[in-house]
Amino acid sequence: MKIMRIVGIVAAIIIIVGLISIPIINNQYAHSLEEKLCEIPLPKNTELIESISKAGKLNGNGNGMQYFGAILIKSEFSLLELEIYYSNYRSNQWDCLVEVQNDNSIKEIEHELVCFNASVSDTGYYIVYSWGSNNSIFDKLDIRGH
Repeated sequence: MKIMRIVGIVAAIIIIVGLISIPIINNQYAHSLEEKLCEIPLPKNTELIESISKAGKLNGNGNGMQYFGAILIKSEFSLLELEIYYSNYRSNQWDCLVEVQNDNSIKEIEHELVCFNASVSDTGYYIVYSWGSNNSIFDKLDIRGH
């Protein structure tokens, strides 16, 4: 009876630690997308304003975790020029996408309001973002993906 109690306590501890660590691990994966974008050299006359990452069910229907990393930049370049520049750093169709940023809200995320802290009040602001996927057990067990 004493052994069963110990096994039950150990099992409960493992479950609790797992439930706490799964979102942390998935957040870290999303943060790695943000870090990769921050490591890309900026074009001339371009300033990094802010970076952000998010993990969860961010767009679309159905179940599944999604990972998002982004940087907010201010640049003298046009959207087309920045698109060409960042295409050199793309490893797939979901990396280093560039859009004009007109305010601080991130329109690429549908299911919740995610915003940059910086005030975007002028022209010349752009968001550079990447989507990621992580086919691991942590991806399947995170309740935010359902």
